[in-house]
Amino acid sequence: MKRVLIVDDSVKWVEYHQNAVKLHGNFEIDTAYSAKTGLSNVEVNIDNPYDIILTDMQMESDFLPLYAGEWFIRQIKTFKEYRNTKIIIISATSDIKSVAERNDVLYLPKYLCTDLDRYKIVN
Repeated sequence: MKRVLIVDDSVKWVEYHQNAVKLHGNFEIDTAYSAKTGLSNVEVNIDNPYDIILTDMQMESDFLPLYAGEWFIRQIKTFKEYRNTKIIIISATSDIKSVAERNDVLYLPKYLCTDLDRYKIVN
C-alpha cells in the first residue's frame, strides 16, 4: 500500500485531498497542517518514507522570501531516503509552475482540483 502525506494549513483542503486521493487507490494517508509539522512527519518516517507527498505552498510565513511549501520541498530533498518520493504541489499561488520546475516536482493548481480525475497524478 502506498503511503501519502498531505500538507496544507486548511483543514477543508486536507479533507478534500484525502477524499480525492482515496478515489484513485488504496492509500495510507497521513496529514499535517504546516510545513514544520510536515517536516516532522518526514523525519519520523525516515525508515519507511512516504511514496507521495502533496503540499500547499502558502502556509506559515516563517520562511519568507520562500513559500513555506517550497522550504518544505527543499528540506525533503535533503534526505536520500526520499529521493524516490513523488512530490506534488497543490496550490493556488500564481507562480506554481515555476516553483515546481525550479524544484523538479509535479504540480496541480487548486482551481483544477474540482476535476477529481486530476488526482490520478498520485498513481
